[in-house]
Order: sequence, then structure tokens, then C-alpha cells
Amino acid sequence: MIAQKLTLIAGGLYACVAVVLGAFGAHGLRSGLEPRLMESFETGVRYQFYHALALILIGVLMNQLRGVPLRAAATCLAIGVLLFSGSIYLLATRSLLPFGELRGLGPVTPLGGLLLIVGWALFVYAVARS
Repeated sequence: MIAQKLTLIAGGLYACVAVVLGAFGAHGLRSGLEPRLMESFETGVRYQFYHALALILIGVLMNQLRGVPLRAAATCLAIGVLLFSGSIYLLATRSLLPFGELRGLGPVTPLGGLLLIVGWALFVYAVARS
């Protein structure tokens, strides 16, 4: 099943990148970011890791709970992590990046958060209807 494989791969990649970014934040960014920005960066890592594990769980459950809601949940979580955590990383480190202020990313974070919420709601729906 392609959806299952992609979900498991996404979960594994997100977990791997979360470990890398967590280590980078702890050892490479701590001295370059003010504490509130470091805290934001760590929030992005934490949410990415939680949802990486959730994607792996959903991938495993795809054997038992077939259907569109579970695939949609995985899609929402995968895109939500990219938007939520990704925008937090960029916003927290923008003073270190050559891109400028990145003010346009402000609305991306809540959109990513909304997709995470929808993903979890779809997960609950998929389990409840099984």
C-alpha cells in the first residue's frame, strides 16, 4: 500500500530531522538566539517529533483501518508539521538567515496548527468508525 509506505517514510524522516534540528538547536543555536527564540525553536522540534511518531503510528494502523479518513489524517499531519514547525524554525532563526524579515510567514504557523488539529480529528473519526 503506497499510502502506508509514504506515511511511514514521512514519519521516519520527520523524526530523523527532529533529532538533527534538536541537536543543532542545543549545540549550534543556543549562543546565537535569544532565549524566547530558542524556546520557539524547541517548540517546533517538539511538535515535529510528536507528529513524526503519530505518522508512524498511523502508518502501522493503516493495515487494520483502511479508508480515506486515516489517509487524510496522515496527509494533514504531514503538511501541518511542515507548515507549523517549518515556519517556527524560519521565524526563530530569521536573524541568522540571509532571507530578510520573513514577515509573511506569520500566518503560516496557525495554518499548520489548524492542519494538525484537523489531522487528529480525522484520526479519531477513522478509529471511531472502524
